[in-house]
Amino acid sequence: MPHQLNDSKYLIMNFHKSQILVVVAVMLTAISCKQKPKEVSNEFTGSASCIECHENFYKLWEPSYHAQAMMPINAEFMEEHQLPDSEPVEVEGHLFQVEFKDSTMVMYERDGDELVKTYDVIWAMGGHNVYTFLTPFEKGKLQNIPLAFDANRKEWFNYPMAGMRHFGGDMPDDEALPWKDDMFAFNTGCYSCHISQLNTNYDLETDTYHTTWKEPGINCETCHGPASEHVRIFKALKEGEEADELGLISTKVFTQEQHVASCSPCHAKMNPITPSYMPGDKYFDNYNVTTLEDRDFYPDGRSLGENYTLTEWMMNACADNSELHCVTCHTSSGRDRNKDNPNQACLKCHNNRTEDLETHTGHPASAGLTCLSCHMPKREFVGRFLRSDHSFRPPMPEATIKFGSPNACNQCHKDKSPEWANEIVKARPNGDYQEETLKWAQLIKEARDMEWENVDKMFEYIRDPKTDDVVANSLIRLLNNYPDASKADVLIDALNNESELVRSSAAYGLGGILTDEVKAALLKACQDDIRLVRIQAANAILTFPQDEFTAEEQKIIAAAEKEYVTSMTSRQDNWSNHYNLGLYHQNKGEATEALNSYETAARLYPPSVLPLINSSVLYSYIGNNEKAEENLKKVLEYEPKNEAANLNLGLLLAEQGRMDEAEKALRTALEANPENQPVAAKNLSVIVAQRGDLAGAVKYAEMAWKARPENPDYGYTLAYYQVQNGQTSVAKRTLEKVISTSPEYLSATGYLAQIYLQEGNKDKALQLYKNALKVEGISEQDRAAIQQSIAMLQQSM
Repeated sequence: MPHQLNDSKYLIMNFHKSQILVVVAVMLTAISCKQKPKEVSNEFTGSASCIECHENFYKLWEPSYHAQAMMPINAEFMEEHQLPDSEPVEVEGHLFQVEFKDSTMVMYERDGDELVKTYDVIWAMGGHNVYTFLTPFEKGKLQNIPLAFDANRKEWFNYPMAGMRHFGGDMPDDEALPWKDDMFAFNTGCYSCHISQLNTNYDLETDTYHTTWKEPGINCETCHGPASEHVRIFKALKEGEEADELGLISTKVFTQEQHVASCSPCHAKMNPITPSYMPGDKYFDNYNVTTLEDRDFYPDGRSLGENYTLTEWMMNACADNSELHCVTCHTSSGRDRNKDNPNQACLKCHNNRTEDLETHTGHPASAGLTCLSCHMPKREFVGRFLRSDHSFRPPMPEATIKFGSPNACNQCHKDKSPEWANEIVKARPNGDYQEETLKWAQLIKEARDMEWENVDKMFEYIRDPKTDDVVANSLIRLLNNYPDASKADVLIDALNNESELVRSSAAYGLGGILTDEVKAALLKACQDDIRLVRIQAANAILTFPQDEFTAEEQKIIAAAEKEYVTSMTSRQDNWSNHYNLGLYHQNKGEATEALNSYETAARLYPPSVLPLINSSVLYSYIGNNEKAEENLKKVLEYEPKNEAANLNLGLLLAEQGRMDEAEKALRTALEANPENQPVAAKNLSVIVAQRGDLAGAVKYAEMAWKARPENPDYGYTLAYYQVQNGQTSVAKRTLEKVISTSPEYLSATGYLAQIYLQEGNKDKALQLYKNALKVEGISEQDRAAIQQSIAMLQQSM
């Protein structure tokens, strides 16, 4: 019998634990976390120090989008960029308008004809496709203003509204965040990929910033490290002398992995786990990455929201099978090396195809027919930003049909249907290339929807060494919502995967499965070569009672645990780090520290519901029901239909005997997830039965057992209410099924025997007890009780 995770409160906690990586990654998209350089004698000198010896490089870099990632609003900016004043644009019911005056920029906020406020706008960011702008804000923040300028359409637009994602299908679209939300704060979101050598100087107690930086834009030392030693060495050289050392990081000697890693602090949807990163370091020693568990990706891995580049790149077969890396196609300042001949980059490996594009593509040869057209189509994402698909995969119109994802065929042939494109693709040689993607994408979709009929196929994909790392990792993370601990074996196997990302997610997923095999596997993972694996293993192993470990094992755990705590304290201004610290302290049994962390997380970002939900469970555990209820009701102010909040509130109110209120909350939880919310359904069966609605009790009990057919307690509950509702024959069949699937669950045996005895059928009752004696693994106490029942029955016959 697999180990079951049956405790309802644990299931609630585990559900939210599984969401931490998604939330953190979304919060920290495009944060490179270069807040504090490593403590070395070398110091940052700024890009101006490079001009004397590297003037040509400087001239190439200075007008680049890297250099201009952030620009002061002044006369020079206005002269170069020539942006127009805006018309009034409605945002959140008010009218906003931008105006340029001499060398300054201001934004007016009006409520009808009344001027509400004037904002000074002092910085601009971007400009490749979209310009965004910053205004000084409270607590030392710089805030993105709600208007942005589309450089392609030459128009101003509502920036928060453009950030909404449109999922299609049954999923509702996003709601636009308020423009003053912390997600639009420069200090907490976009800063470190738009300026160089930054210190946030954040004060947690006052929640204020005193941010400083070396210079705006992405400068030379972002990739080459501090240059003062390099400058000193070469200034000291006499004519004709050669330096013994360079004194900074040379990217010329970087491996493929190092090149990709050095670009990915910015070009990834990721989560930093260290206070600093230096180019050349291992990426997964410093970051975690979002994969297809996040609905910002379609199930087939195409981007729906803003995902930057790394996750798609990790699915790139060209990169896997060659030394291809970022600087193969791009200069260090971000330009396209092969802009005038985009097929040039593909010639080395694919010369046979690029020589005859007409045959390869099925399209007439033309200047616009390039490898990029089909393998790197450019699309507009949230915020009107444009991104090219870096997975290099061919068009898959059948994925469009099944999942709504885009394909290059219909991006050009907008007047045609995906079915039309799919028919053409399938008729071509090797036209079945979509099939494998469709298989695993369907599993991703099912796992997102918590449909587990094909969980064995998910296990197979994770175990198969040929499975793409991103796909395996995504399935592992989605299994965090799978409640059956039978997943432990596949996760333990995944700890030996070559991919450090896969190993880390497998380690995290083993949290709460308390077997000797899991404990041994996590101890080994705590000593992995990669920090991300170690800290995820430390997080998981803390769910074990610490007195189960030897002194030597505790030393191993302590070292990984220290790294984990460092990863959670490297960004004091991020609410999700404090939330994770709350989980850490809770796993260690440190209730006061856990509650402090949860409350800090909620204080930093009030709309964050996870810390409020988890703190409510903990408050209830320590007997502070009033505070538990207060925090759950705060959640419902932000999300009235939140499943976990309504479930926990319903359970809390039921414990207090407030059944009408409890029923309302539990019904809301069940309505949010009618196919997979057995805890709410079972408790509702009890509540409605108490007021005499036995048919309703049966209905809810059926829903609970259908959601968790492997849980015999739900089957037993259903049988009980079936008997109470006069459905004894049906109840007997229910109990027989429970006994056949979970013979060690002796309550079902006892109840069915009781029914047989009430019907006068002692022979069947006796046979039930005799069968129960044959069940392996039952306790001696249960065995003795069964033998006593047999003896009493035999005496009465």
